[in-house]
Amino acid sequence: MHPAQRIIYRYRRKRFILCIILATITFIVTLGLRYYTVQSDYKREIDTYNQRAVASLESVLEPIEVARKSLAVLTGIPCDMAQYQLREQAARLQTVRSIGLVKQGNLYCSSVFGQRDIPISQLQPSLPSMHPVMRLAIASSLLPGSPILLLWEPSSPDGQSGVIQTVNIELLAALTLKPQPPMIEKAVLNVANDYLVDKKVIQDIRPRKPGLVEHRFYSKRYPLAVVVTGPSPGAAALKSLPAQIPLAIMISLLTGYITWLATATRMSFSWEINLGMAAHEFEVFCQPLVRARDRQCIGVEILLRWKNPRQGWISPDVFIPLAEQQDLIAPLTRYVLIETVRHLHLFPSTEQFHISINVAASHFHRGVIIKDLRRYWFPYKPEQQLMLELTERDALPDMDYRIVRELHQMGVQLAIDDFGTGQSSLSYLERLNPNVLKIDKSFTAAIGTDAVNSTVTDIIIALGKRLKIALVAEGVETELQEGYLRRHGVSVLQGYLFAKPMPIADFPRWLAGDLPPPAINKEKPRSALTLR
Repeated sequence: MHPAQRIIYRYRRKRFILCIILATITFIVTLGLRYYTVQSDYKREIDTYNQRAVASLESVLEPIEVARKSLAVLTGIPCDMAQYQLREQAARLQTVRSIGLVKQGNLYCSSVFGQRDIPISQLQPSLPSMHPVMRLAIASSLLPGSPILLLWEPSSPDGQSGVIQTVNIELLAALTLKPQPPMIEKAVLNVANDYLVDKKVIQDIRPRKPGLVEHRFYSKRYPLAVVVTGPSPGAAALKSLPAQIPLAIMISLLTGYITWLATATRMSFSWEINLGMAAHEFEVFCQPLVRARDRQCIGVEILLRWKNPRQGWISPDVFIPLAEQQDLIAPLTRYVLIETVRHLHLFPSTEQFHISINVAASHFHRGVIIKDLRRYWFPYKPEQQLMLELTERDALPDMDYRIVRELHQMGVQLAIDDFGTGQSSLSYLERLNPNVLKIDKSFTAAIGTDAVNSTVTDIIIALGKRLKIALVAEGVETELQEGYLRRHGVSVLQGYLFAKPMPIADFPRWLAGDLPPPAINKEKPRSALTLR
């Protein structure tokens, strides 16, 4: 796999992993939120149900409580005089089954039976009492065996006299405490230690089933409570989760898609290049060009290296094609222009010394290269000659030759780099009118070894001479190659035989001869990190 493809694959894999992670987190968070939402809704509905049930019971008991206190003054009055009032109150209070008057522990008057003489303790062992009493009981008369709610209001200090009311609690509970499955499977009334369960009064026994929990809500006005049983809020919420999975999947997929779109720039190689330029991770190097007849340095080619702290050293063979694909070649060229201008003082200040910068043909569209030169190069009035090198792999025939003519008029020289390796065409070569043809290093390396490529080299040299275009040979590594090129009229040479690419800051030392000449490398040289 090509290094560029490898890097693109790595970035896409990172984006994909990030999308999967965020989608998974979204899925879990969505289900978690739904879990806590359903749990909270369940608790709120339970509380609402209990409050409503208790409020209903209180609203029924309130008029009974008022009537009970007003009836207490009737105790001691003969039954024939009090019975009418008792019946009137019982009729007015629809939930009251009967009202009785007790004097000295005897029930002597009833709203239903009239005159009576029965010890109240025989009917209700807990009565009489010095304190008001509310309790659940089983009726012994008037529908015997049915549950009732007893209300006792003492009218004498010793508690032997008072008013007793029986409330039809079975009907009241049936209307007030209706279950609401699946959250509320059963609701019961609790008074003191008694529970009204399925028309029965049960003492100290709380009905339970496996997996169910109780919720108890006390009245603030009366000694009663409503107890509901149902699944725990957590269990109910957990049971509802499968129904929430489709929504969670949709939200997680949407999150993953949005993440993929949002990271298209930030988690891409284009973002790395922009970040690298902003952080000055790109380093500008240069390689000298020497005159063939005397090895005198007459110029330099500006090269670009990238030490990415996240990826390590990245070859131009990787980042340049990617930059071309993502329209970042022009920003990289501007970066090179800016960095070169900053170091102009390190080069000989003479117009005979030229500085070559590689430029893509796409940078010529709509005159962008001219605008950039006017903004980043010419305002500094450099003495050195500027040369723009165009690579043949670019679509040179599609270039706007009006821009080329304007560059010539501005005094900018043009060179075709790697000549002979791309789409050679004499017609566009004539229209482009370049000042220099640079012979690719593959042809230079073939001198004395490969008959075919040596013949192509001779043809390129002859073509340059015929069109009166200066020639520069790249990749010169041996004295044999140097001698051959010099004898055949190539005037400028570039290669490891004279100097390797070096940081611009080292160029003055090399020019002064303080740096030792590079050793002749008989092995295949490493490719220079060139802006191509």
